[in-house]
Amino acid sequence: MLDEKKIVVVDNDDNEIEMEILFTFENEEYNRQYVLYINPEDETGEVFASAYTDEGELLSITDEDEWEMIESVFEAFAIEHDEEAEA
Repeated sequence: MLDEKKIVVVDNDDNEIEMEILFTFENEEYNRQYVLYINPEDETGEVFASAYTDEGELLSITDEDEWEMIESVFEAFAIEHDEEAEA
């Protein structure tokens, strides 16, 4: 699991971008660990997701069913986060 609150990703132009981790989770069905993160300097609020290894290597997600699972987890996170903010 990623222990820090930030990760550095490299874009297509080899620029390093410091991202803020929203949360991580594991999924037994896919036997993978996932991290959801944002670029704190990007005002659009776009959320990124990657699978990751125990060594912290980010992996691409290409399976449509896997994306749907991640979207469901994120929606549950967003609902819970909104409820906590309202309390």
